[in-house]
Amino acid sequence: MAMMREKARIGAGATEAGARAFVTLDELLRLKHRASGFSFLPRQPVHSLLAGRHASRLRGRGLNFEELRHYVEGDDTRTIDWLATARLGSPHVRVYSEERDRPVLLLVDQRSTMFFGSRRAMKSVAAADAAALAAWRVASLGDRVGAVVFGDDGLTSVKPQARDAGVVRVLTEVARRNAALGKPGATKQSAARLNEALVAAARMSLHDGLVCLISDAAGEDAETPRLITKICAHNDLIAVFVHDPLEQDLPDIGRATFSSGTAQIELDASATSLRQRFSAERRQWRARLADLSRDRAIPILPIATDRDAAVQLRELLGRRQARRLAGAGTGAAS
Repeated sequence: MAMMREKARIGAGATEAGARAFVTLDELLRLKHRASGFSFLPRQPVHSLLAGRHASRLRGRGLNFEELRHYVEGDDTRTIDWLATARLGSPHVRVYSEERDRPVLLLVDQRSTMFFGSRRAMKSVAAADAAALAAWRVASLGDRVGAVVFGDDGLTSVKPQARDAGVVRVLTEVARRNAALGKPGATKQSAARLNEALVAAARMSLHDGLVCLISDAAGEDAETPRLITKICAHNDLIAVFVHDPLEQDLPDIGRATFSSGTAQIELDASATSLRQRFSAERRQWRARLADLSRDRAIPILPIATDRDAAVQLRELLGRRQARRLAGAGTGAAS
């Protein structure tokens, strides 16, 4: 709560009454009934507001070779094995079956940098909601879901598991880490945890899986792209970028007390030079994320704290949005 109180001083009246500072396991479990209207299916275009307008394609489940058999009327001619056909003297096709499930790993950020929100909910709560919605949706499609949940004091890995049992294990850990943000000492910063979570994800040795990073990206450094490249070698990666409207521009409110969680400083927020520097640094930081997204073909899904997470996921990953993006083409200027 200390972080929210300090941030509330920055913008008078910015923190709404009843804004969610924490999330409970029961709340995350109840989101099962709202996990619909969006999908991580193959060839799903994803809109990245940070990287400009373009459509990124996600891999689907892998295919297993089943058999080579004679061609029969109605078979897809694209499955004809021309080498086998020439060798055997008659048309033959290769038959594949889709893998039964696809492992999905959620990297859920519950560090003190996420314990901030000027509207509706803390970033940590928005991240927990997004993780729950993703986990329930993944399980409903028959895929396995696991997680790396990280906070200031470390991280916990949850091996991907099918059905509701896998979701419950993930959400139990998310709720536990979220509750720890309100305990004494929870404001200790640990920027290195972001890269540690990426290392843990790489060590879980997923193949043809989907890794979903849900974070504000605090602590991103020169090592981060290398770790992301390692994960992307055999998997898809999606970044859910959790942000608060107050982080975009420093409000002109005169003298105010700012807190990093471990220290405080009083500044004149009405100073034009300070506000311009703040905005410039934020733009540079967002540009780095955009470059990383483009260079590694990583879709970035921006989730704001002032809106419902389920609504935003439907807008970003829903069928209607997919059709609109497909019609808009790729590479158009935003």
